[in-house]
Amino acid sequence: MKSKQTIDPDMFMDDIMRQWPETIGVLIRNRMLCVGCPIALFHTVTEACEEHGVNEETFVRELVAVIPA
Repeated sequence: MKSKQTIDPDMFMDDIMRQWPETIGVLIRNRMLCVGCPIALFHTVTEACEEHGVNEETFVRELVAVIPA
């Protein structure tokens, strides 16, 4: 059985969206403006959460939940 992917808080938002497009819905639900943003190339998960006032731990759990096994 494949193990579930994990999200490292130091990963760039653009990398996450490209590797797992199903995460885009999580960003939209959290009203994060990373989709289409040129800064997503440089913003880590931690930085994006700080910028948008989103709880990082909860956000990472939501991302992992939508990533296929």
